Amino acid sequence: MTSDTESKSENETNAATRKNQPRKIGLIAGWGRYPVVIATALRERGYQVFCVGIRDHADPALRQITHDYCEMGLAKLGSHLRYFLRNDVNQITMAGKIYKVRVIGRFAWIKHFPDLTTVRTFYQHFFTAKKDRRDDTLLSAVVERAARSGFTTVPATEFAPELLVDPGHLAGPRLSFTQNKDVRFAWETAKGLARLDIGQTVVVNGQAVLAVEAIEGTDECVRRAGRLCRSGGFTVVKVAKPQQDMRFDVPTIGMGTLQTISQAGGRVLAVEAEKTILIDQQEVFEFAKRHHIGIVAMQNRAMQREAA
Repeated sequence: MTSDTESKSENETNAATRKNQPRKIGLIAGWGRYPVVIATALRERGYQVFCVGIRDHADPALRQITHDYCEMGLAKLGSHLRYFLRNDVNQITMAGKIYKVRVIGRFAWIKHFPDLTTVRTFYQHFFTAKKDRRDDTLLSAVVERAARSGFTTVPATEFAPELLVDPGHLAGPRLSFTQNKDVRFAWETAKGLARLDIGQTVVVNGQAVLAVEAIEGTDECVRRAGRLCRSGGFTVVKVAKPQQDMRFDVPTIGMGTLQTISQAGGRVLAVEAEKTILIDQQEVFEFAKRHHIGIVAMQNRAMQREAA
């Protein structure tokens, strides 16, 4: 019979062993710098990062940053989950943009050749049309399928909360009275779009809507506004959804966003404070100063009070 002392010693040894084991997390990486930033933050926090890079989306630099990297197609959800199971991962996080236009074409499913798990997960979205294909609907289906396989999906911002912008004037010139009016004018429209899960960006000039974001994404929305308003000087407003799920599809801005606005002729970028991710902050701020683009982060509750 094991004595109480021996049992206590064994429990302490097991606890110490568990404590010394490396923490593991799975990362599903889409397009852009955001997955690279998150992978780096996770590694700095002592995590072993097991990464599924979405083919034609993920940055190859993730191979050098993560503990293990595997590139797979977008429609291989079952393979994604089995990869994490093989590596004893039970927590996953998602970062980076997925280009939805690549999965809605006439022969998209043939091109991506979905595995059985993907077909089962999205059967009612893509085959019977009993469910819609809005971003939140599709991403929620992924999270729910992962949960049924024993995975907890964690917001990536939990590992790098400093990426969420604080309220106030962030960079570039201060907004004029007219530009502030444009921000307030566009805010309600952008929130309406976001509520319907259509898009999160509205471009305005002189309290007239130039372009609204749909499936094409923020950059194409801004470019379209630039083509329609050759004189430039317009305002870009990007907001979070009213019930934003911070596990996925969080509004993100970075150098690409600022470069697109500058090339199209924009002069203001307004985002939602504490709900928007800012990548490469210092570079963005310096670019905004050089190119005379005012960046502000507004709190939704304050905007609602002003509108009331």
